[in-house]
Amino acid sequence: MSSSLYRLGRRMAVLRWRIVGAWLALLVIVGALAVGLGGTFSTDIEIPGTEGQRGIDTLAQRFPEMGGTSGQVVFVTEDGSTVGEHQDEIEALMSEIGEVSHVSAAPSPFDDLSPGTRTEDDTAVIAQFQMDFPTGVYPADEIEEISDLVAGADTATLEAHLGGQVLQSSDIPFGAGEVVGVVVALLILAIVFRSLVPAVIPIITAIVGVGVSMLALVALSAGVDIPSVTTALGAMLGLAVGIDYALFILSRHRDQLAAGEDVHESIGRALATSGSAVIFAGMTVIVALVGLFITGIPFLTVMGVAAAATVALAVVVALTMLPAIMGILGERLRPRRARRAMAAGDGALPEPAEPAAPRRSLGRAWVRLVTRVPALTILVVIVGVGALAVPIRDLELALPDLGTEPVGTDARDTYDLVAEEFGPGYNGPLLVTADIINTTDPLGVVDELESDIAALENVREIQLATPNRGADMAVVVVIPEEGPTAQSTKDLVLALRDGAAGWEQELSISDITVTGSTAVGIDVTDKLSAALLPFAVFVVGLSLLLLALVFRSIWVPLKASVGYLFSVLAAFGVTAMVFEYGWFNGPLFVDVNGPVVSFMPIMVMGVLFGLAMDYEVFLVSRMREEFVHTGDARGAIERGFTANAPVVTAAALIMVAVFAGFVTSGWFMLQPIAVALAVGVLVDAFVVRMTFVPAVLALLGRHAWWLPGWLARALPTVDVEGEGLAAVLEHRRWSEEHGAHALRLDGVVAPLLGAPGTLGPLTGAITPGTLLVVRTPDDAARATFLALAGGRLAPAEGVLAVHDRLAPDDLGAIQARTHWIGAGAPVAARLSEIDGHGLGRAVIVVEQLADLAHAALEDEDLVERLDALLAEGGTVIVGSRAAGPVDAERHLHATLRDPRRLQALSLQRSTAATLEGAPA
Repeated sequence: MSSSLYRLGRRMAVLRWRIVGAWLALLVIVGALAVGLGGTFSTDIEIPGTEGQRGIDTLAQRFPEMGGTSGQVVFVTEDGSTVGEHQDEIEALMSEIGEVSHVSAAPSPFDDLSPGTRTEDDTAVIAQFQMDFPTGVYPADEIEEISDLVAGADTATLEAHLGGQVLQSSDIPFGAGEVVGVVVALLILAIVFRSLVPAVIPIITAIVGVGVSMLALVALSAGVDIPSVTTALGAMLGLAVGIDYALFILSRHRDQLAAGEDVHESIGRALATSGSAVIFAGMTVIVALVGLFITGIPFLTVMGVAAAATVALAVVVALTMLPAIMGILGERLRPRRARRAMAAGDGALPEPAEPAAPRRSLGRAWVRLVTRVPALTILVVIVGVGALAVPIRDLELALPDLGTEPVGTDARDTYDLVAEEFGPGYNGPLLVTADIINTTDPLGVVDELESDIAALENVREIQLATPNRGADMAVVVVIPEEGPTAQSTKDLVLALRDGAAGWEQELSISDITVTGSTAVGIDVTDKLSAALLPFAVFVVGLSLLLLALVFRSIWVPLKASVGYLFSVLAAFGVTAMVFEYGWFNGPLFVDVNGPVVSFMPIMVMGVLFGLAMDYEVFLVSRMREEFVHTGDARGAIERGFTANAPVVTAAALIMVAVFAGFVTSGWFMLQPIAVALAVGVLVDAFVVRMTFVPAVLALLGRHAWWLPGWLARALPTVDVEGEGLAAVLEHRRWSEEHGAHALRLDGVVAPLLGAPGTLGPLTGAITPGTLLVVRTPDDAARATFLALAGGRLAPAEGVLAVHDRLAPDDLGAIQARTHWIGAGAPVAARLSEIDGHGLGRAVIVVEQLADLAHAALEDEDLVERLDALLAEGGTVIVGSRAAGPVDAERHLHATLRDPRRLQALSLQRSTAATLEGAPA
């Protein structure tokens, strides 16, 4: 992968203006689609198959008057008069609301059939109205018209307040906090780079990536139900990872420029090293987010996929647009001190007079401190994280309602007014539905059901009990004693469902459901809570597997997974402190305390997993690299930490700044997630990765990097830190010295195909435009060599290069450039299909010389066509089953326009093979 990224970086730098222009054009196109399609987001959170959702769906079909979006107008007298004295004003307003488009019913609260709810002193009344839009869809124009009517009905003696589901807007409250977060990120980048120009680059690339992804979501929302929180979550995550990924690559580029590296060469190397790690880091976040599908919850799956797509786009931007911008700025990104030194040295940095002593740094002092007594450090971390995690026991989950809206909004003010004047239960009524088609006395059955429900504990009153117009379905509206998120309300829902079977049998009714927004919220929370453990097992198991691949170790993945769990516990504990205990509510703009949004834990676990693996890879991979080179376990920890800790520190602070900016939005749907992520990143980066991890590695010593032999052989090799780049650069140097070659083998050893044993070592090279005959009666050896040349087999040892592509990293590219003509295939026809495009980088493999000879006898133009392919730089490798030259080979040698193009290789299994000259 590193070799492909190296070439990609150099290519992006060459095509710099075109790449930047393509991204800006994409931004404009997606923006035009978003505006043209006019999509809207949904505020409805549902889980198909739950009882609450089934009841909502049934109401929409059989009792449409109660199945749409509901609203309420609360009238309160200001002069001590009763609401009855204002009946004319109230009925006039409800009549006007009833005439608004999409309002299906707006009865007077004084109607005998559907009376409104009044206070005991008769100074306030709740009037209900119903819209024909389904729950979760809110026609903005109509709601604005109703809001204007209600505002116009206010008088000195009678106040009118609009409330209910109609005020649950899908608008995302972006504000100054998000901008401040980005500005703080810019300041951190300016400190890291000690220059403003490079500091702006990650901000620009992150904004472009987020802009494209967010506009794409808006366009998609025209045809797909996308929860409104998805956009804010994607923007928050996209900004954070987009800035961080650009930081990792750009900081490597700047370091290389400071060392005197050529600009284009440095861009290629930065992408091959840090770019490899960025891809792996992005993949961990993407897999964790897409893994939310295992919960079986559709809206959560949509959120996960959308957020994963945003992260994927951030990775693509970092690998394409970022190197293009680095290419545009060129020498301006080189640190000023290095530019001056190179200018004085005719374009090259002067050699240092003597090796510089290691500079004193806070990072080196810190890592020495935490590894001096590693067991004590580990104990302190465990105790500290444990203290932060204690409040988790009080963390409650629920879906947000209008009581979580910011103070001062109509929705929140009306919600608080209803709770104060009528009781908190009126903000979360429960709807009990029943199929009464089999009863002969619908009204009597409804009365009995009403009486039984009213007798239950935690029931304040029955607001309404009525059959529908067809008298085949009954609805009982139950007002609980407490609010929608109270435990007593959850107990009441459970009691109603427990009693359903008995009522069905006693009253000869069927299909009793407990529904309404409160019941649906309880069902969603229960389903999410049940999905938390399976998802946690998935994430931890995934982290063990991925890190075992990267670090070739048992203990490093185990330590990383334990550290991830520490971060999660700390994040959840601090979230409980803020939203349950009310700590720091003022500075964080938190308007309400109580249960947090029910999908917070599972979403935070998914996102935090990817970010934790980011820091683990960027920090520990450098330690592993140092250990592999030196074998000094303790020294590798210090050198690796000192090298990468500053960048990880900056990346973590940027993440925290971005997440903290979203906390100040005041949107309760997002606030707990942003707080948990900010705390989780802070703890993971500074407590876990920079304190706990070095201490554990120091305690384990060399054993930290141990991996059983059988597992090492089973696990594929993953190049995260660009280890394969060394081979690419070595091949470039070799090619500059020896010239371009179509095939190069240097000590290549490969397992035999179809037989035990190995082939090799093989050493040799051929230039483009060569026809190589591979001679051997050993079918396994010949098949193995041809497979190596065609990219169908990776060598176990040595260097195998086909043109500028090296195995095993570039096997896919080698295969894509190889024209394989198998045994018995029509050689003449296949050769005629090969055009001249890219022929100078292509290899043509013909499995059997006999097929080529036979085709030459039947087609007089074949040798001429073969000559033309060789003349254009094509390389042909032919397998021969003979140990020496045969008539077919001699015929080719005699008829080729340039016989020197034909070379032969006598191949054996166990001895070093050498390329021979053209046979006589």
